[in-house]
Amino acid sequence: MADRPAALFALGAHHLPDLYPARSMHRLQRLVRIDPTVVAERFDTDDIRVALASTEFLITGWGCPTITTAVLDAAPRLRAILHTAGSVKTLLPAECWERGLAVTSAASANAVPVAEYTLAAILFAGKDVFGLRDRYHAARHFTVAEVQTGVGNYGRTVGVIGASRIGRRVIELLRPFDIEVYLFDPYVDAATAADLGACLVDLDTLLRTCDIITVHAPATPQTHGLIGAEQLALMRDGATLINTARGSLVDSHALVEHLQAGRLYAVLDVTDPEPLPADSALWKLPNTFLTPHIAGSHGNELARMGDCIIDELERILDGSPFAHAIVASDLDRVA
Repeated sequence: MADRPAALFALGAHHLPDLYPARSMHRLQRLVRIDPTVVAERFDTDDIRVALASTEFLITGWGCPTITTAVLDAAPRLRAILHTAGSVKTLLPAECWERGLAVTSAASANAVPVAEYTLAAILFAGKDVFGLRDRYHAARHFTVAEVQTGVGNYGRTVGVIGASRIGRRVIELLRPFDIEVYLFDPYVDAATAADLGACLVDLDTLLRTCDIITVHAPATPQTHGLIGAEQLALMRDGATLINTARGSLVDSHALVEHLQAGRLYAVLDVTDPEPLPADSALWKLPNTFLTPHIAGSHGNELARMGDCIIDELERILDGSPFAHAIVASDLDRVA
C-alpha cells in the first residue's frame, strides 16, 4: 500500500534476522514501508541521508549509531523512535523529547528471559542444587533414602532489590510458590508493593531477613556499590545473592571476601569488571555460579523483542499511545 508510512532500520545489520525473522518482517512490512536491505549502521552515507528525509519511524537496536541533533534535523518527518533493545539513555539526545517524538523500547520483552533465569536461580538456590551438586561430584555416591536437611523452597524468603520491569516480573513469577517476597525500592510505596505481591521493607531489613536476594535495580550513580561491604555483612549465613542487573551494583572485592569465607553463595550473570579477568577469585570459588551475561535475550528470544516493537508500532498507527513509552523524566532512574 503506497500510503504506508516510511520506516528505517538503524542497528547492526547482523542482528536483523534474529530480531525480525521472516514472519515478523512480513508483519512489519504490512504496517510500514521498510527495506530490510537498507540498514543504517552509519547516518552519514548518501543512501541513509535520502532515507532519513522521508522516515517517520526509526526502528533501532543494538549497534545503532548515536542519534544526534543533526540526525534528527535530517529526518523532518520523524514521529517516533522504537528501540528493539533495552536502554536508550546513551543513544538518544534530550532533543528527541523536546521535539515531541514518541519513544519506546523492547525493555519489557527483554525482561522476560531475565526474570525466568532469576526464577530458576532462586529455586535452585533454595534447593541447594549448587552445593549438593558439588558434594555429589566429590563423593561419587549418595544414599537414596537420605533426607537432605536445610534445603527446600517451602517458606523461603526472597528479597527483590528494585521494582524494575524485571523485578516486577520476578515477583509475578514467584506468586505460585510458597515463598514470602520482600521488596526494596525507594520509588515504591507499601500499597504498590502489596499489589505486586511483596512486602515493602528498607534495604537493611531485606538483607537481614531474606534467604535469597536478587538484584534488579538500574545502574545509576545512586546505585553504584549499592551492595557493599556493610550490606553484605548484614546477610545471614548461607544466604544467596543473585545479580542479573549490573556488576557495578555490588562491591566485588567485598563479595569475594564473604564467598572465600564460605559464608554466602552467589549466582552472578554480571560482574565488575566484565568480563572477569583470568585471575579473578570468582572463577575458582565453589559457592559461586558464574554465567556469561546470558540472562537477557539470546537466540530465539530476540524475536520477542521484535514482536514487542511491532506491537508498539501497531498501537501508534491506530492512534493509541505506546504501552511502553519512555519519558524523559524517568531517564535518571531507569536502566
